[in-house]
Amino acid sequence: MPALSHPSADSSNPNSGNKKPGIGNPSQTLQGRPLPNSLDAEQGLLAACIVDTSGEVIGRCMEQSISSDHFYEQSHQLIFEALLLLNKDNLEADEILLSDKLSDLGNLERIGGREFIINLTSRIETIAHAPFWLDIVKQKAILRKCIYVAFEIIDDANQLQGNIDDFLSGIEQRVCSLGDQSNVRASVPFREPVNHAMEQIQRMLSHEEMDGLLTGYKDLDNLTNGFKPGEMIVLAARPSVGKTSLAMNIVENIAFSKRYEKNPKNILVYSLEMSATSLAMRMICGRARVNMNDLRRGFVRKDYAEKLNSISKEFQKASLWVDDTSGLSINQIRAKARRLKMRNHLHLIVVDYLQLISGDAKAMSRENQISDISRGLKAMAKELDVPVIVLSQLNRDSEKERRDPRLSDLRESGAIEQDADVVMLLGRHRKSEDIRESDQNADEAGEGEDFEPIKLLLAKQRNGPTGNVDLAFRRKYTRFEILQGEPRLN
Repeated sequence: MPALSHPSADSSNPNSGNKKPGIGNPSQTLQGRPLPNSLDAEQGLLAACIVDTSGEVIGRCMEQSISSDHFYEQSHQLIFEALLLLNKDNLEADEILLSDKLSDLGNLERIGGREFIINLTSRIETIAHAPFWLDIVKQKAILRKCIYVAFEIIDDANQLQGNIDDFLSGIEQRVCSLGDQSNVRASVPFREPVNHAMEQIQRMLSHEEMDGLLTGYKDLDNLTNGFKPGEMIVLAARPSVGKTSLAMNIVENIAFSKRYEKNPKNILVYSLEMSATSLAMRMICGRARVNMNDLRRGFVRKDYAEKLNSISKEFQKASLWVDDTSGLSINQIRAKARRLKMRNHLHLIVVDYLQLISGDAKAMSRENQISDISRGLKAMAKELDVPVIVLSQLNRDSEKERRDPRLSDLRESGAIEQDADVVMLLGRHRKSEDIRESDQNADEAGEGEDFEPIKLLLAKQRNGPTGNVDLAFRRKYTRFEILQGEPRLN
């Protein structure tokens, strides 16, 4: 196994003993070989920072999150630290000011004195190549970081005493963070997002398409304009109201939508409550309009059996993934989703449900755990750039007070309400004249024993209106359908 040799602490540097071996120490070698570096590029970049009177080069470095640790040579690290301090004080760097700053920090002699700085700036005639030097410095630093991460993983694996899943999740997170370091987004002129916004506006004006993922429930899609990438959508209800059924109906509608026939949407479902087989059976029976209770008793006609077989083949071809591992932590959920997205571009993630995600045992209370989980789910939506539908439970207050559910009923933490971009609450209709009339119409259609009116309240939408949508729950098929009428805006 190759060994990474660490430098001994430099007695002349009071901070050297505390400095973690990492990017930018020339004493470090791998099997006697120096780690990836380019001293010429480092010196060229530093010289450009010093002679550039406009401050553009140092500004570009800061925009790209370049720090002193990105430099391999220790003297180069000290010079860049001094340049950052001068920039912080709004001082234009030159040989004299830089020398004075290094002297004040006690580092001038350690880099080789004023002579070293003069020789450094004399190496270049123009700053035109500064962006190329910066890229080289950054790439070499990332390569060194890859080596350190690899050895940290080896060291942690040899000393592992905890959960192997958490360890693997940590590995993925560290490796993926290396890619994030090489992909720092710079500020862009506002005209670019304005142009993107106008493209979306033109598509909406021409009725070409909505800018989000459509659920298949027209009234809901009219209110939300579809679920957008990066959004955390919370679907909450009391037990047995149908939150899992509605979420799976949305998954089914997207998976088999003719709108997405040429560009199928990949969907990942975390089923923390139901097994994958139970979920598959429910979805097959629901799409085939077969009563699952009748199926269990064997009371199913032959043509229904053929239909079930046909529907099952449709699901086998669908771009759906399901993970029914119980007790997953938020880090494991994010790691698994990240891994799947690396192989298949994800368009939607569904988590059923939030309160079943394992919390950090170090957290002081369950409320703090739920807050951490909620933030983690929102971070996952932004990191993977997909809408994430999160199912959640409501407390009993709405049932006790015989009222519609509201945001404050979200169970165990107000952080869910704060983190979510969209909050949808499912509640049973309170008995009133209009509901009795709906029940009467259902009875006349021969569906009275199966029909249950459910109200979907769009209680929060960060970028749109709130309102209500009336749904019909076909309980024996575990399916939601839209009742006649327009959504009611609040």
